[in-house]
Amino acid sequence: MADTEAWHPTACILCECNCGIEVLLDERRFARIRGDRQHPASQGYTCNKALRLDHYQNGRGGRLTAPLRRTADGGFEEVDWDTAISEISARLLAIRDAHGGETVFYYGGGGQGNHLGGAYAPATMAAYGARYRSSALAQEKTGEFWVSARMLGHVTRGDFEHCEVALFLGKNPYQSHGFPRARSVLKEIARDPDRSMIVVDPVRTETAELADLHLQLRPGTDLHLVTALAAVLVQEDLVAHDWVAAYTQGYDEVAAVLRDVPVAEHCAVADVPEPLVRTAARRIAAARSVAVFEDLGVQMNRDSTLVSYVEKLVWLLTGNFAKPGAQYVPSNLSAIGRDRGLPADAVPRTPVVGAPIISGLVPCNVIAEEVLADHPARYRAMLVESANPAHSLADSPRMREALEALDLLVVIDVAMTETARLADYVLPAPTQFEKYEATFFNFDFPRNLHHLRHPVLDAPPGVLPEPEIHARLVEAAGALGEDDYVPLRVAAEQGRAAFGAAFLAAVADPARRRLAPVLLYRTLGPTLPDDAAAAAVLWAAAHQFVLANAPGVERAGFGAGPAAGERLFDALLASAHGVVISDDAPEASWQRLGRQRIELHLPELLDAVAGLGARPRPELDPSYPFVLSAGERRAFTANTIIRDPRWRRRDPEGRLRMSPADAERLGLASGDLVRLRTRRGSVEVPVDVTDTMRAGHLALPNGLGVGVPGDEPLAAGVAPNELTDLRDRDEWVGTPWHKHVPAALDVLAR
Repeated sequence: MADTEAWHPTACILCECNCGIEVLLDERRFARIRGDRQHPASQGYTCNKALRLDHYQNGRGGRLTAPLRRTADGGFEEVDWDTAISEISARLLAIRDAHGGETVFYYGGGGQGNHLGGAYAPATMAAYGARYRSSALAQEKTGEFWVSARMLGHVTRGDFEHCEVALFLGKNPYQSHGFPRARSVLKEIARDPDRSMIVVDPVRTETAELADLHLQLRPGTDLHLVTALAAVLVQEDLVAHDWVAAYTQGYDEVAAVLRDVPVAEHCAVADVPEPLVRTAARRIAAARSVAVFEDLGVQMNRDSTLVSYVEKLVWLLTGNFAKPGAQYVPSNLSAIGRDRGLPADAVPRTPVVGAPIISGLVPCNVIAEEVLADHPARYRAMLVESANPAHSLADSPRMREALEALDLLVVIDVAMTETARLADYVLPAPTQFEKYEATFFNFDFPRNLHHLRHPVLDAPPGVLPEPEIHARLVEAAGALGEDDYVPLRVAAEQGRAAFGAAFLAAVADPARRRLAPVLLYRTLGPTLPDDAAAAAVLWAAAHQFVLANAPGVERAGFGAGPAAGERLFDALLASAHGVVISDDAPEASWQRLGRQRIELHLPELLDAVAGLGARPRPELDPSYPFVLSAGERRAFTANTIIRDPRWRRRDPEGRLRMSPADAERLGLASGDLVRLRTRRGSVEVPVDVTDTMRAGHLALPNGLGVGVPGDEPLAAGVAPNELTDLRDRDEWVGTPWHKHVPAALDVLAR
């Protein structure tokens, strides 16, 4: 496949947008990369990060090309696939039979843009009786998922391309993106005198530099700030009363609380001038449309679930839903973010700690406790897929202890990650450019898309795609075999209609239904063109999507009924540039809610907001006088997807950012070395003095501190989770406080 003259369409894999790109090859190198103008969403746009993807495909990062098994002396030896699968299966079955399938735990499902293989994991879980799972979403989004489910029945997104006012809370889309053509859209808003941008962030980010109003609050006081915003709307009678009366319920209870909020006191706690907060609230209320994005700056911070609740009150009280430029409910091929929205006392819980399970995900901050507890239901085996919890989850020392305490740890990945080094077995997968792959983080509106990316390169010998690995594990468990496949293969030879009828009959049993991905892969998969068997799971997803989004699918040109599902699936297979899968009318957001009215009153959360004024003002421990943001997105950070640090053109050391006031007080200048201490650990790191930071606030970049093999030393920076504490987590859903870590500094060298 190494065509040195053709441009190969694919996508960037470094953030959720997965912008379309084209790659020109030189043997296996990515000689040139450019934006794909045929991609329906990004339309040729890329940021600087996408242009460095050769460092992912060909950089030094410990690429795996054969299954590995841990040896008695703690090292690894290569084994063949049959040996690896049979031994892993035998050990999983032994754990299941001795302790129950619920002690087998699954973590992962894919990194950015690497979701297609994870769609097959439920079959493996079913084959071994596993009940519990988690992923990075459970340390980011579950609070918002839970709140959205209870208020609206679905997650929402903002239409920033058409909004009059853009409101960003703990979000710097200039670096983290989150919507198509983010930097271009931000600049368009900034240039338009009739549009405004409001940023709530303790850092003067690149996005804040473009904003009309920057509410540069004290770290960790987001709840005080957004509550003040909501209270101004009620107290100054800026509410869209007719809209609220027509489409919501619970306003009287919410208004009663917000009328009593001491706005001036809340602004003082947040250290933002009250007139600036009132100006922001008035601008939001006066706008014909407002789009809002809350992100990790608040979702990995104190009071994150409560902030998600009050943030939604701000745009609901002003009627900013289901109209151009406001919040909308997107279509999606997957069930990401959908939750039953149960009250806190009815949410399912983890077996040992009793932590809430939101959207089917165990909170990441309790995984180590669930493993290390002296309890019969503790997790004893872990299957980790395309994820690196030893590095990416809070309190890495404790997480490593938990992983080492497991009876069995199996890792499926491209590289020898920090988690893989602790594993009993490591199973190598192709890179994202060596296989069919896709993201399910497609949330555009009104025209949403899905991009099934085609391989750019052949995978090296010795690796297997994740669907094949899952199929072999399922078969080794005895859950599926040739007797199950033959009837479906016969039906597939007769055409898709016959196959569909046979498949529905085969999965009528709920127990068999959980094995459906592998059934599709082994039977429909071989019939797909160009070795696209991994895409078989999208056939079922396409038909389900048509049932759930019939008007939008028809508007997108696929017709109606079962034939629309087949046409959509064929279009996904055929287009290497991505396909518009739905073209929605504004009322589609209402149709997806599944309820008549939006619920404003969530009693336990509203009670917590009402009690905010009675809380003691947040004070720092004198022993740790700084607040550290452990994981800031910068121009050359991208989680740990690119492990070779040579991809970073700027800030290769990952310096600790601090304010000029703090630097002057400590006698520091940029480049000076300090020891950064928290309750969980300490590191040595050079500082970068910048006036973008508030006094008392520090920031380390995300994605650094990974180990890189080889003799040549490479600057890898600081692993932020060596410093975080798994006990610091949200009281409602357990998301971590990575953005609010008490810290101290010792000056080492100037």
